Amino acid sequence: MYAYNLSHLKELESEAIYIIREVAAQFESPALLFSGGKDSIVISHLALKAFYPAKIPFPFLHVDTGHNFPETIQFRDELVKKTGATLIVKKVQDSIDSGRAIEEKGVNASRNALQTITLLDALEDMQCDAAIGGARRDEEKARAKERFFSHRDDFGQWDPKNQRPELWNLFNGKKNLGEHFRVFPLSNWTEMDVWQYILLEGLEIPSIYFSHKRKCIKRNGTLLGESEYLQKKPNEKTITELVRFRTVGDMTCTGAILSKASRLEDIIQEVAASRETERGGRADDKRSDSAMEDRKREGYF
Repeated sequence: MYAYNLSHLKELESEAIYIIREVAAQFESPALLFSGGKDSIVISHLALKAFYPAKIPFPFLHVDTGHNFPETIQFRDELVKKTGATLIVKKVQDSIDSGRAIEEKGVNASRNALQTITLLDALEDMQCDAAIGGARRDEEKARAKERFFSHRDDFGQWDPKNQRPELWNLFNGKKNLGEHFRVFPLSNWTEMDVWQYILLEGLEIPSIYFSHKRKCIKRNGTLLGESEYLQKKPNEKTITELVRFRTVGDMTCTGAILSKASRLEDIIQEVAASRETERGGRADDKRSDSAMEDRKREGYF
């Protein structure tokens, strides 16, 4: 039996459920951003708890790059069917075909940044005034600047200097026409909290989070899973390694780690001993020192 004291998780759970209910109370047309990753799985579970026995009163929105891990897409569809949630999928490929987005070229090409255009178009088409996401402050330095209710202007852009104070858990969702909020109920959670909660609640997760053999390419110290979307350099060779993934994203930029963790308990022990952040293997975050903040200012998750 898992021996750690997990009482703090109930406090985090209560806080997150309160915030999710605040979204339902303050906004007319919210949506839950769902990627099939561990954080959005926890958010969807908290939303189920928040409104039980009623159904979740807002749709799930997935921005599909077309370069997702197949295991994640399969899990997404199974979870939506099981929960009875409404799923809306918006595709980056449609943004490219319509000329709204331009496909990157070259060996380091990724569709990760293109998600911003698809997301902003989706929020406008759906007339969403709030988008609930699974971002946490411990993920990355730009994430640490976020409030629970993160204001976006009428261009969908984020200004860290123009955020509302959140004293005594009072959240101000007032906005002008065309503006919206990103809401992050897991802001105070850590990666360890997420994994402990998944274990405590017995939640299912995609198989790529567990150790498995995968054909990989080692690029700039990062193990990238071989796929039809990844263009190999002339000197790169395919190797087979025992790996797992700590995050879920575009296959072209999401790095794996060497791991033998085949159970949730193993993952928790591995995270506790890790000296690198979970996004340390994300190639898109390494494009510049301010890569994440630059994308967030433009409207990224």
